[in-house]
Amino acid sequence: MADIRVLIVEDDPFIAMDIESAVAEQLGEGVELIVVESVAQARRAAAGQLSCALLDIDVIDGKTFEVADTLLKTGIPFAFVSGSAPHEVPKPLRQARFLRKPFSTREVAAFVTSAIGGPVDESVA
Repeated sequence: MADIRVLIVEDDPFIAMDIESAVAEQLGEGVELIVVESVAQARRAAAGQLSCALLDIDVIDGKTFEVADTLLKTGIPFAFVSGSAPHEVPKPLRQARFLRKPFSTREVAAFVTSAIGGPVDESVA
């Protein structure tokens, strides 16, 4: 699992820690978590090898739609994790998974596991 890289874009440090914890508990220590808080940082991270991504929509320097579009075009699975409404997402990106805040860690873990093609650990709360 050492080659699993998950991008987490979230500007609230407490929510970022919740997402990070859910992913780490599901995938173990072999996963590399890339946690950023801005579109600029996410853009740079998305240029590298990723297994999947979890994107808040509204972050420090704007909306993550451009990053999501890049991920979509390169075939990297991603989900929006946001308090925004799903209809606020541009139409070309509406096929993406949408986890509405407040989310459950089970939802996050299930998405990541599905995105990387692994088994879901149902015991994650």
